[in-house]
Amino acid sequence: MSDLSKQLPERLGRTEETGLDPGLLVPLLRLLADGDPVTVEQLATAAGRTPEQVRTRLAAVPDTEYDDLGRIVGQGLTLRPTPHRFTASGEGLYTWCALDTLVFPALLGRPARVESVSPASGEMIRVAVDPVAGAISIEPATAVVSLMNPDQITSIRSSFCNQVHYFTSVGDAAEWLAEHPGAEAVPVAEAHRIGAELAARLLDRSQGDVSAADDCRRCC
Repeated sequence: MSDLSKQLPERLGRTEETGLDPGLLVPLLRLLADGDPVTVEQLATAAGRTPEQVRTRLAAVPDTEYDDLGRIVGQGLTLRPTPHRFTASGEGLYTWCALDTLVFPALLGRPARVESVSPASGEMIRVAVDPVAGAISIEPATAVVSLMNPDQITSIRSSFCNQVHYFTSVGDAAEWLAEHPGAEAVPVAEAHRIGAELAARLLDRSQGDVSAADDCRRCC
């Protein structure tokens, strides 16, 4: 196992590095998964926070996407098209990166079908992901995911997500890897292992945040 594979789940799960707050991210993903924009008030209710607290935490993730009415339309999972199509419970959504497609089924508790285009060959990669069993179908079987461990993750979409793609094979990824020193291409199963570890960390922290919010409400 490479150092990158060991370090990524820890780094991506640290709010102080990414700005992502698991106590908001998980309920936000579950709301977005229904296919509609999410208001700050809806997210505040789901997360047990005040609207002002939600706005403050969302501002820590400058890549968060909003529509013209100020509703949230994307944070990892997005209603806006990207190269990574993510279909769960019949809703056609998108993700910021290839790793997201392997993390979100566990966070949502829903199986998903993924269709992603290689940035090198333009060929389609298709993956079926179960929240428990993992990547249960990979076409082509040789598909890999590119990963990087950037110096800083202050803007997670630009510094990390935009470098995390599906490729049909290591050969398909070769030219891209040569242009991105420090990047690696790992089999989809290994990318899912990293994603599953990250998902477990995020779920543990989000559940801790819910318990703390409940305690606060009871004592106030």
